[in-house]
Amino acid sequence: LICCYRKPKTKRAKRFLEKREPKLKENTKNAMLIKGGNANLTVTEVLKDIYAVKKPFAVLYKKKNITRPFEDQTSLEFFSKKSDCSLFLFGSHNKKRPNNLIIGRMFDYHILDMIELGIEKFVSLKDVKNSKCPEGTKPMLIFAGDMFDVNEEYRRLKSLLIDFFRGPSVPNIRLAGLEYVLHFTAVDGKIYMRSYKVLLKKSGCKIPRIELEEMGPSLDLVMRRTHLASDDLYKLSLKQPKALKPKKKKNISHDVFGTTYGRIHMQKQDLGKLQTRKMKGLKKRPAEKSAEDGGVSPKKSKSA
Repeated sequence: LICCYRKPKTKRAKRFLEKREPKLKENTKNAMLIKGGNANLTVTEVLKDIYAVKKPFAVLYKKKNITRPFEDQTSLEFFSKKSDCSLFLFGSHNKKRPNNLIIGRMFDYHILDMIELGIEKFVSLKDVKNSKCPEGTKPMLIFAGDMFDVNEEYRRLKSLLIDFFRGPSVPNIRLAGLEYVLHFTAVDGKIYMRSYKVLLKKSGCKIPRIELEEMGPSLDLVMRRTHLASDDLYKLSLKQPKALKPKKKKNISHDVFGTTYGRIHMQKQDLGKLQTRKMKGLKKRPAEKSAEDGGVSPKKSKSA
C-alpha cells in the first residue's frame, strides 16, 4: 500500500494542517460567495451586500465561475476544501431562472443541503441612507410564519439560514451589543428578508425603549428547486462527540430558568444528642436533674 499522506516540512505548513484538523469545538463556519458565469448586476450586488453582512467569516470570489450546482457539484466541493468553507451562496442569472441564488452547506466537504431561491425584489445597503452596524456584529434572527414549522423544505431552509447568519458562539451577552436584527417572514409562498438596526432610546426607567430602523439589504425571495440530504445523512451530520455530551449526575436537576437543585440523602439523626450552644440560662437546675435521675437528690442530708 502506498500512503498518500505527507508530513509537513515547515512549521507554517504544520500549523496550517492543525487548523484544518477536526476539533471538539469547531471554529465559526465560514461562507464562500460565488458568482456564476452569467451573473447580472442585481445578483452581483446581492452577493456584495451579504458579504458585507457576513464579514469577517466569508470569502467573496470576484471572478465568474461557470458551474451548475444542481448538475455538477465537484467545483463547489473543490472551492470548499480550498477555502475551508462549509457554507456557500452561489448567484446566477438566465432566461429560465432569472436572478437566482443557491444557498447551501457542506458536510465533510460534500454537499449536504442546497436550496434555490429566486430574487423578486432587492433593496441594497446603498439605497437605504441610514447608519450601519459595524463589521462583525452578531445578528439576532427572527422567523415568522407557520411554514417554517409545518413544511419540511421551509423547516430545512430555516435551519440553513440560522447556520449561515448565526455568527460566532458567545458565552455572555451585553445589552449594547444587541443592535442588529435579521427578520425572515414566510407567507403566501414567498420569503421576505429584512434587516434592521436596533436603537435604544431613553424610557425613564432601567429598561430602554427599543426602536427598529431599516438598514438593508432587503430581499423578496421565492423558493425554486431543493436538494435535501437524506434523514440518515442529516442525522449523521448532527452527531456530537462523546466528550461534548453532558455527563449525567445523580440527584441533580435543573428548572426552566437554569437553577440547579440537588437532593441530599442523610441518615436519621438523634436530635437529643445534638450539641448546642452552652448558655448559663439553659443550665439545668438540681431539681430537674434529680427528676431525670429518678428522684435521688445528689445532696447528702445533714447529720443531726
